[in-house]
Amino acid sequence: MATLTAVENFVSSFLEIVELVNGDIVLQRADSEGDGEALMTIRFSDESKAYMPNGRLEVARAMIHAGIETASQMQMIKSDQDDDELSSADRVLH
Repeated sequence: MATLTAVENFVSSFLEIVELVNGDIVLQRADSEGDGEALMTIRFSDESKAYMPNGRLEVARAMIHAGIETASQMQMIKSDQDDDELSSADRVLH
């Protein structure tokens, strides 16, 4: 079991990356103890497993990190756009 250690402190305290017995790697809430639904599942093909027999967890960690960073950036852009729309609606043109 490996705890997600990147992105933001609040994320790492609530989420963990776990490799299941069947080889799937899941992102789950740290407090779920295996009984909760996975937030994300990464399944590598047999070919990719053969290509990287010992590096799957690190690859999955990098994929999850990139996904969280991208989602965060997208949220910031959306928030900026929403702010721009609000401020332009408040303007009075003379």
